[in-house]
Amino acid sequence: MADLPPSLQACLGMGKVAFLAILVSGGIVMQILACALYNNWWPMLSVIMYVLLPMPLLFFAGSDSSSLYTDSNDSWINATKFLTGASTVGSIAIPVILKHAGIIGWGAMAMDLSSFVVFVVAILCFMGMSEDDDYSMF
Repeated sequence: MADLPPSLQACLGMGKVAFLAILVSGGIVMQILACALYNNWWPMLSVIMYVLLPMPLLFFAGSDSSSLYTDSNDSWINATKFLTGASTVGSIAIPVILKHAGIIGWGAMAMDLSSFVVFVVAILCFMGMSEDDDYSMF
């Protein structure tokens, strides 16, 4: 992309940001629809896990995001990986447990899990953009 004019590079950069915004807003809409369409607001419990998910990364990893991809002996990085994994499993487990208990239906569970998948795709796209451009993960 170095041979493109600066104005076109800026336009492509804004397109990436707009794509991320569309992904995140789509995930939020799916989360709300999982509750509103089935007239049951219990699937909103998974939003708690969506809020808790980035907290270990923010508190323990700091600006050293590259250490999350490597095998490390640092106990803080290992704690970050464990807490992030536990939050991820909790994000999947909450709608499944609610369905198993008979509190929500199949449609609400499917939309809740679809919302989680959309959020994960948005995070992965953001991480891919941070490696290529001047965007930073933290």
